[in-house]
Amino acid sequence: MEHVPFKTSSREEFFPVTTTPVADRSTTTVAARATDLSKIYGQGETQVVALDRVSVDFRQAEFTAIMGPSGSGKSTLMHCVAGLDTFSSGSVRIGDTELGSLKDKQLTKLRRDKIGFIFQAFNLLPTLTALENITLPMDIAGRKPDKQWLNTVIDMVGLRDRLGHRPAQLSGGQQQRVAVARALASRPDIIFGDEPTGNLDSRSGAEVLGFLRNSVRELGQTVVMVTHDPVAAAYADRVVFLADGQIVDHMLQPTAELVLDFMKQFDAKGRTS
Repeated sequence: MEHVPFKTSSREEFFPVTTTPVADRSTTTVAARATDLSKIYGQGETQVVALDRVSVDFRQAEFTAIMGPSGSGKSTLMHCVAGLDTFSSGSVRIGDTELGSLKDKQLTKLRRDKIGFIFQAFNLLPTLTALENITLPMDIAGRKPDKQWLNTVIDMVGLRDRLGHRPAQLSGGQQQRVAVARALASRPDIIFGDEPTGNLDSRSGAEVLGFLRNSVRELGQTVVMVTHDPVAAAYADRVVFLADGQIVDHMLQPTAELVLDFMKQFDAKGRTS
């Protein structure tokens, strides 16, 4: 299987510092994979190519951020890989399951059982308590939560004293913590976040990003996050950069300063659409 080649940026490319080498990821299991993935809207003169033969792996127990200028295709990529949108051609796999071969009911079951979602909007049911919102996907699926795992997740996001509160009684940061716990509670193969800190102040956003990073490092979770914020991207292990529907680069061990400098290059090259 041939992947579209792209460069690798790292801290050393910008600054001559000594760092511990990144562990060899070649033996790490792939949680999700897109191969020659294309998404095209419209036809003829109105045709828009949102994704242009994109190939990328998202490995288990890794935190990946997806970045790019407005209209670069970053949200489209996440939605297609997460099974939230159809694609025009190519292949998407979650683990060993090919999404393109699934019928609607099968795809719904896969999203419910293997994928966790965190969105900019918290998407909590106002009549349910925090705990009921956290366990809702499993309740719908008729599955009993693993109590030990659930307690681990609740303690990690610091919600122990808020479980009986309804969303209106929680701050924005606390509501997004509930959303993070809900995504983690079913032990999905992979979690996708679409601008998960977009509606939060900087302090609450940092807390949520810290929880996501800890879920990877301490719980072995796999997280893929779309963001426009270099500070948010710096919490990830790797940043994948898109422009004009294609992957153009990626960065290991990102910092906010390096990501910001890299994004400025897009502006300098005119990649702003």
